Amino acid sequence: MPIKSRAKTIKPAKSHKADIAPGIVKIAGIQMASGPSVSANLSEAERLIEIAANQGAQLIALPEYFAIMGVKDTDKVKVREKEGSGQIQRFLSKMAKAHQVWLIGGSVPLESDSPNKVRNTCLVYDPTGKQVARYDKIHLFNLNLGNEHYHEDDTIEPGDKVVVLDTPLGRIGLSICYDLRFPELYRAMGEVDLIVVPAAFTDTTGKAHWETLVRARAIENLCYVLAPAQGGYHLSGRETHGNSMIVDPWGVVLDRLPRGSGVVIANMNPAYQASLRNSLPALKHRTLKQC
Repeated sequence: MPIKSRAKTIKPAKSHKADIAPGIVKIAGIQMASGPSVSANLSEAERLIEIAANQGAQLIALPEYFAIMGVKDTDKVKVREKEGSGQIQRFLSKMAKAHQVWLIGGSVPLESDSPNKVRNTCLVYDPTGKQVARYDKIHLFNLNLGNEHYHEDDTIEPGDKVVVLDTPLGRIGLSICYDLRFPELYRAMGEVDLIVVPAAFTDTTGKAHWETLVRARAIENLCYVLAPAQGGYHLSGRETHGNSMIVDPWGVVLDRLPRGSGVVIANMNPAYQASLRNSLPALKHRTLKQC
């Protein structure tokens, strides 16, 4: 269980949750350009979470590596936390409770079996501040393209479990970044209302594939996709693609932020999703099952 923060409770500003029509769920994604300072990143995340909450968001998702984008890949290993304790997890719990929202911590560096690696973990907190779900990134990014070289398996231990969470807001499937390229992961989730994909896509691969992949996952699963991303230049020299977006079950981009820090926000309409699944019952037409 997460350790309760001893910091002074933050009183949320007046929100617009009461203005949301019955059945409609307002969701938000946070875009950042995180650096190597955990405290500075958490301060920026707090500012953006408050903006989203004040706009009536009931569920808010942070990007991959929101708490640290180090100068070196090993920097995240130095700040890794044990599940249930640590500065980053206390922050997430406190923010969820203070704003009374479902909060998805895009990825948090947690302890792994190896002292030189982390689990790249997505954590979900309910409006009471309780951690209610954990997903460890399964697919690890590896790229050798021109001057760009990324080998996540050098510092990350992969997960092996598909995670789906039932909430009052709907059924949510969790994934992280490179997972987006593996549609079999999302099929293994079964029918979900929302897929969350916190990411830190490189600008090179993002320009080529990000929007196509996000929209494809929405269309083929007839569900909403919330994809909060890193977007900008980082002290390591890395450039991330940004373009955080929310996509509806028909593949329509409801909101997008090309670059920099900010918030994307949109409504999830369960009735609309149900009507699409009734009109085009593709999920029921599947004949090939996973081996």
